[in-house]
Amino acid sequence: MRAFLVDDEPIAVERLRGLIEEHGRVEVVGAGSNPADVLTAIRASAPDVLFLDIEMPGLSGFDLLERLGSPQPLVFFTTAYDRYALDAFKVNSIDYLLKPIERADLARAIAKLERVLRGTEARGDLVAVLEQVRAALARKEPEYLVRLPSRSGDRVDFIDVAEVTHFYAKDKLTFAATPAKHYALDLAITDLEPRLDPRHWLRIHRSTLVNLGAIKEVHSWFAGKAIVRLKDGKTELPIPRERVAEVKAKLGL
Repeated sequence: MRAFLVDDEPIAVERLRGLIEEHGRVEVVGAGSNPADVLTAIRASAPDVLFLDIEMPGLSGFDLLERLGSPQPLVFFTTAYDRYALDAFKVNSIDYLLKPIERADLARAIAKLERVLRGTEARGDLVAVLEQVRAALARKEPEYLVRLPSRSGDRVDFIDVAEVTHFYAKDKLTFAATPAKHYALDLAITDLEPRLDPRHWLRIHRSTLVNLGAIKEVHSWFAGKAIVRLKDGKTELPIPRERVAEVKAKLGL
C-alpha cells in the first residue's frame, strides 16, 4: 500500500512518516509541507491513501482535494481539532486521525485501508462527504485545550494549559514552558493555535504562542521589531515587524 503525506508542519510530516514506517505495511511514496506544491507529485505517485492535514495556510486540505480531481485516493484527514464532525469523517472512504496521532489509531486507519482495497468495504462519494464535514464545522462550537500530554519514553506528564506561559518551536520540536519546567510536545505550533482560547493566547511569532496573562511588558526594538517580557522577569520573546501591530492591538496598545 502506498501513502502520500501532506501537512504544513515538517515536524508533523516526519512524525507520521516514522509511525507509518514503524508499522511496516505501508510505503510512504511522497510527502510535502506546501499544499500548493504537492498536487503534481500526488498525481504522479498515484498513492492508495492520502494522509492530509485540514488547516493549512493558503490551501486547506479540502481545497487540495477539490483541485486534485480524479482519480481520488482514499483520504485520512489529520486534525488537531477535538473529535468534531465524527459522523462525516467516518463515511466510507474518508476517516480521520486526531493529532497527536497514536499508534493504535494509525493501525485502525491502515486496517480500514486494507478492507477498502480488498473490496470488503465500499468507497464513498468524496464531494458529498466534504460538504458534510464543512457543514459540521460551521455548527461546531470551539473546544479549547485544558490539558496536554507530554511524552518522554514510557512516561506521560499532563500539563495544565493555564500554567503554561508560552509555547515555542525549537530544533524541530515544540515545547510548553511553565515556571517549573519546559515540556516537549507532539503537537506543532500551527496545530496548537486553533485549539487555544484566543481570549487568552496570542501568536507573536511563527514559532511562538504566548499566554496573555504571563506578559509583563512590551518594548519596541530595532528595525520596527518588538520584545515581549514575561512576568518571570527573565523571559524575552521577539515579535517580528510584520506582527507588531497585531500584537499591540490585541494588548490594547
